Amino acid sequence: MLLTSRVTPRRDPSAGPGRPGARSRRLRAALLASAVSVCLVAASAPPTPLGVGDRLFPHLGNPGYDVASYDLAFTYTGSNRKPLRAVTTIDAWTTEALERVNLDFAHGEVESVEVDGEPAEFAAAGEDLVVTPRDPLGKGDWTRITVRHTSDPVYDEGREGGWVRTGDGLAMANQADVAHLVFPCNDHPSDKAMFTIRVSAPDGYTAVANGLQTGVDRARGTTTWTYRTRHPMATELAQVSIGRSTVLHRTGPHDLPVRDVVPTAHRKELEPWLEKTPGQIEWMEGKVGRYPFETYGVLMADATTGFELETQTLSLFERRLFTEPAYPRWYVESIMVHELAHQWFGDSVTPRTWSDLWLNEGHATWYEALYAEEKAGRPLQARMKAAYGASDRWRASGGPPAAPKVPDPGSKISIFRPNVYDGAALVLYALRQEIGRPAFERLERAWVTRYQDGTAGTDDFVRLASEISGRDLRAFLEDWLYAEKTPPMPGHPDWKPAAPTAAGK
Repeated sequence: MLLTSRVTPRRDPSAGPGRPGARSRRLRAALLASAVSVCLVAASAPPTPLGVGDRLFPHLGNPGYDVASYDLAFTYTGSNRKPLRAVTTIDAWTTEALERVNLDFAHGEVESVEVDGEPAEFAAAGEDLVVTPRDPLGKGDWTRITVRHTSDPVYDEGREGGWVRTGDGLAMANQADVAHLVFPCNDHPSDKAMFTIRVSAPDGYTAVANGLQTGVDRARGTTTWTYRTRHPMATELAQVSIGRSTVLHRTGPHDLPVRDVVPTAHRKELEPWLEKTPGQIEWMEGKVGRYPFETYGVLMADATTGFELETQTLSLFERRLFTEPAYPRWYVESIMVHELAHQWFGDSVTPRTWSDLWLNEGHATWYEALYAEEKAGRPLQARMKAAYGASDRWRASGGPPAAPKVPDPGSKISIFRPNVYDGAALVLYALRQEIGRPAFERLERAWVTRYQDGTAGTDDFVRLASEISGRDLRAFLEDWLYAEKTPPMPGHPDWKPAAPTAAGK
C-alpha cells in the first residue's frame, strides 16, 4: 500500500481418508468419548472471538486450522449500495482438535453454514463467525466449510476498506484487516491459500479478479466470470473489480500475460500509462529476478481512497493519479513501480506478522526511489539523507521500523506511517552501505527466491543478510530496526538527525 516460512506442503484432498466426510470412525469415537465432558461445557459456554495474537491486530486470524483454498462466489445486482449474495467455501487442515471453528467475518448476514456437507450451528462473537460442527474435528482432519451469506458494500461511518464503491461498480481494498468485511476467512497474512473467485453480474458489466480467467458463462442477461490463482495469496491481497470496464491485454517479459482494467469511458487517456507496465516489469526483473506470478495488471478505479494498493496480480490505483496534472510524470511512474515491487515484496514473500510490514513497504519504497533515480535523475542519496534527518521524529511518532506502534483508535491503516516507508528504506540503504552493493543485490535476489510463495519475518531477513554477507549482522540490523534513535549512517558521518521542532518536543 502507498498512502498519496515457506508454504507447508498440503496433502491432495482426493487422496484417501482425509476427504471431507471420510474421517476415521474410531478416531471420531475416541474424540467423542474422551472429550464428552469438555463438549458439554463448551456447548453451554458462549462463543468467544479468538485471534493468533498478532501484536498490532491481536484478534485477527484464528488458531487451530490452516486454510488450503478459498472458493468465493459473488452475485452483483448492478447496485453498489446493495448487498451481494455470496457463498464462501473454505478447505482447510485442522492443526489441533476443534469443537468450534472461528472464522473472521463481520459485515454480512449469514444464511447457513455447513461443515463437510452437514448443517452446522453458528453465532457471531465480536468480529468472528463461530461455527460448531455436528461432530468435533480431530487434529489433522481435512475439512470443508461452506458459508452462505451476504457481502455488504455499505459500511457504518468510520469503517475503512473492504468493498470500495467506484463510479461504476465495486473494487476491493482489504489491507490491513478488512477482508473479513467481505467474506468469511482466516484474515491474517500468515495463512496464505489458493483462491477461486466467481463473480456474476448483469450484462454490460465486466468482472476481473486475481489470477487468470478460467471461464465466462452467459445466461439470461447475466455473465459469470471465474478466476483462479496459481500461487497462494493472503486474504488482504484479494481483488475483485466489477464495473463498466474495458480489459486491455498486452504481453510482458517472457510472454507474461498483462491485463489492465480501466473505466471504458477513460480508456484513451489512460492507455499511455498502461503501455509502461511491461518495461517496468522488465526493470524489476533486472533487479530481483523473474516476476513471481502468472499475470500482472493495473486496475484504475474511479474511486477516492487516499492510497494505491498492491492486490496480488492486479494492483489498485485511483484513476486521478494518472489524470491529475499536478503529479509529475516521473512521480506517477515511480508509484506504479512501488506497487509492482510489492508483487515480490509483500505478495510473493508475505510478512509473517503485521510488525514485519517494513519488509513490504521499505522494499517497495526502495525500488520506487531507485527507479526515480535511474529513470528521472532523482538522486537516491538525497532522498535517504532527507529521510535520515526525519528518522528520529518518525521513530518517536510511529515506533522504529520493525516495531511500529499500534494503530490509532478508529484508523487501522494508520500503521502505514513514514517509519515503514522511507524510514524502512533507510534501513536498506544503511545495510547496502555496510555490506556493499554486490552483497546487497545478492541478498535481495536470495530473499525473494528463498521465501517465494511463503511467509517470512524480520528475523529471517536478518539471518539471510548475515548468511549472504558472511558476517553476523544481528547487532547492526537490530539497532536500525528496533532502536528509539537512528544509528549513525555508514559512510556518511556528516548526516545528522534534524533537531526537533517546538511542536514535536
